[in-house]
Amino acid sequence: MTQTASQQQLVQFLEDRFAAAQACTECARACALRASLVDPDGTEDQELLRRKGILCAEVCDATCRVLSEEGRADEGAEAALRAQLEWTRTVCLESAHLFDRHPGAEDTAKACRECAQACTDFMATLD
Repeated sequence: MTQTASQQQLVQFLEDRFAAAQACTECARACALRASLVDPDGTEDQELLRRKGILCAEVCDATCRVLSEEGRADEGAEAALRAQLEWTRTVCLESAHLFDRHPGAEDTAKACRECAQACTDFMATLD
């Protein structure tokens, strides 16, 4: 049994959506862990690292929930999803740059970059 082009597109869309949700989950976990390791009474730089980790974890968690929902296919829902993905991508890249400056945060920076890339890849299926 062969798949039609529209079936193949649907499968690819669902695979990319799942990959983005997985990447968001991994990034949220890594950022929450990184934030929990920072001394809340530390330096201003440590406080920035902690706050950025918490923000990234919250944004990625929210995006994962949106990606996991059975969504409507109307234009408004697609625009909202695109905005959520853009926001996530931006926060993840900002977080990755910040984590790059902190020894021991390399894996967290990598998770952020992978999430940003997965969001980018999924947005391409929305065009």
